[in-house]
Formats: sequence, structure tokens, C-alpha cells
Amino acid sequence: MDLFLIVFPIALLLLGFPIYILLLATSACVLTLFMNVPLTAVHQTMFGSIDKFALLAVPFFLFAGEIMGVGGMSKRIVDWCMAVIGRVRGCQGLTTVGAATVFGAISGSAAATVAAIGRLMYPSLRATYGLKFSTGIISATGAIDILIPPSIAMILYGAAAEQSVAHLFIAGVFPGLLLAACNAGWVMYYAYRHDIHDTQRISFMDFLRTTKAGFWSLGAPAVILGGIYGGIFSPTEAAGIACVYGIVITKFVYGELTWHDLWNVGVNSMYLTAQILIIVAGAGVFSWILTVNGVPQAAVEFVRGLADQQWTVLIAINVFLLVVGCFIDPASAILILTPLLVPICKAFGIDLVHFGIIMTMNLAIGMFHPPFGLNIFVVQALTRAPTGAIYLGVIPFVILATIALVIVTYVPWFSLYLTKFI
Repeated sequence: MDLFLIVFPIALLLLGFPIYILLLATSACVLTLFMNVPLTAVHQTMFGSIDKFALLAVPFFLFAGEIMGVGGMSKRIVDWCMAVIGRVRGCQGLTTVGAATVFGAISGSAAATVAAIGRLMYPSLRATYGLKFSTGIISATGAIDILIPPSIAMILYGAAAEQSVAHLFIAGVFPGLLLAACNAGWVMYYAYRHDIHDTQRISFMDFLRTTKAGFWSLGAPAVILGGIYGGIFSPTEAAGIACVYGIVITKFVYGELTWHDLWNVGVNSMYLTAQILIIVAGAGVFSWILTVNGVPQAAVEFVRGLADQQWTVLIAINVFLLVVGCFIDPASAILILTPLLVPICKAFGIDLVHFGIIMTMNLAIGMFHPPFGLNIFVVQALTRAPTGAIYLGVIPFVILATIALVIVTYVPWFSLYLTKFI
């Protein structure tokens, strides 16, 4: 049976089956062929997997991010970042990084960030930096969104590992800023090395004007995160507040969101939510089968036989997750692998909040890592750029992100320091 649990899902994956079909088909076959368990257990476990309060935040944050992207918030954030950074060489690349970081504190979806920021920044980036660099930076900076709270990946990990979502959110702040700083440093180096002079004359009045125009957009992270850590509402409730805030600002303050737009956003968010939650349900059944058959315990013993120190275990897990992230989207990877990896972390004394950030960061890199990083295909759809050019453009950012990952992995301070204050 153990061999079947490995070979059959890999075969379905190579044949191109969706992840949820892979999980449910494998589970059904195992229950039918190897276990004397009624198939009604599949339905019960599926519903039990999605019957978690924390998961209510997923559709709300998806909806809020879509509203804020369509309703003009992203443009105001980009204009404000340009007003702040405009006098620095490499300002267009730095604005892309800065805008993605700020937008990441509003939207929980990396793909939404890439689409919102990339659509605005690509024409000027292409004209100044060329095709490879411009597509590479847009692909890479979207991954910051997965680390900067609120993060849908962290919500899913929190539900799977039974960890506090609020702690995971705050733990992702410094790693997200570290990744943004690495990208910003590369942009500045690239601009100086290639003698790119893209600075803009930005007066103090321009700064005041963009700050005034973007006040409500910039206030969204303060409302969302301030409410969570001020004890006003839970992360799940914050997601609902974000939706209300986004509708009020984009519809009644900015006037850029029509009722028709709102309907379309709702429909798109519904489809995205269904795609995620069907994977959650399928992964719940698969994880239950692994658990009752002792697979996590066997994995712990297997790892103990290969490595007997925490740092070597972390190396092995990081390499494994980087490879997985190249082929499987973060939501699927988190839901499938967390039940297997958490017992290993407990056995070697690895803090589960810290590990959540390590796992999220690995899979964030996978979002723009060739060959199948989702951000790469979003950028390709936006820009019509050759896929090969995007692959070349993301390589420096993959290297930088891997360096940041090593720092976060072996310096737990980055993940755990802020958790002391909540």
C-alpha cells in the first residue's frame, strides 16, 4: 500500500490530472483496495476538513484583494511609491518592489499582486530595463505577497498544522521585508551596473498630492493588521472587514468600481475559492489516510536515519520543498505536505511557527521558479513575452530569494521576534 500511495498520485500528476482529482482518486482506491473502511468516510472527512473557522478568511481575502486591484487602489499605491522613491536611481524597479510589498499587505494572493502591479509597471519597466529584467522582477516581487500578511498560504498552514494564524501573520513580516530588501538591492546594483538613469523629479508637493490621493489605499493595511493585533477582531473577521473597506473606498470614495465590476469580482473570487477549498477537502482525506496508516511516523524514523541534527534536517526539508514548489502550487503543497512534515519538525524541536514561515517562503520561491511557477505564466499572459525570456529574467531573483531563505531558516529571530509581542 505504501508503494501505491507514492506511485499512483505521481502517475496521475504526470498525466496532467488536477490536484484534487489526484488526491480523491488515490484516497478512494486505497480505501477500496487496501482498507476495510466504508467510502462514506471520504465524504465525512472532506466536510470535516473544510469545517474550520480559520478557512472562512480565504474567500474574504480573495474577494478583498480583487476589489482593491480592480477599484484603483493598486494605481494609487504605485503613484505613492514612485513619489517616495523617484529621486533614487532604479526608481522604477524599486517602485515595483515597494508597491508589491504594500499591496501584499492588502491582498492574500500572489497572482493578484502580479496582475495588479505588473499591468501598471510593465510598459515603463520594459522601456527602461529591457524584456528579461522587467518580466523577471514582476514575477519575483509577486511572491513577497505570500510572506507579507495577510497571506492565504499562512491561513492554510495554520489550519493544517493547528497553529495561530495571527502568530503566523506577524512572523512573516520580517522575512517578507528581507526578501523585498534583497530584490531592491539587486535593482539598485543593476541600475548602476548598466548605467540606467531613470530618476524622476518629484517635489514635496507631488509627495503630498499622491499621499492625499492614496491615503485610503495606504490605510487598508493599518485597518486590517491594526485591527488584528489591536485585539479588535480575529484574522477571519479582519478578512470580512477588508471586503467592506474595499467596497466602500473603491465604490463610494474613488468611484472607480461599478456594480457590474463588483459582480464580476464576486464571480471570479467564487471560482478561486472553489479551486482552493476542493483541494483542502481532498487533502484532508489524503492526510487522514496517511495518518491512520502510520506514514508520518515512518517518515520521522526515516529522517532520523538520514540525519540526527536539526540543521541537516532543515537542509533536507528546504531542498525538498524547493523542488516541490517548482511543480505544485503553494496551497496544494501546504495541504498535502504539512501533515507529513510537522511530525518531523516536532521530533527535532523545530518551532512550528518558524517552520510555517520556512515552508511558506520555499513555496513563495516556487511561485516564480522555472519551469512551472504560477507567477511566470501570469506575467506571460499579461505581457505576451516569450517564456524563455522570463525564465532568464527570474534567475537572479531566485538566487537572491534562496539566500534570504537560508538566512530565515538558520536565524529564527526573523520569524519569531515579533511573535513575543502578541
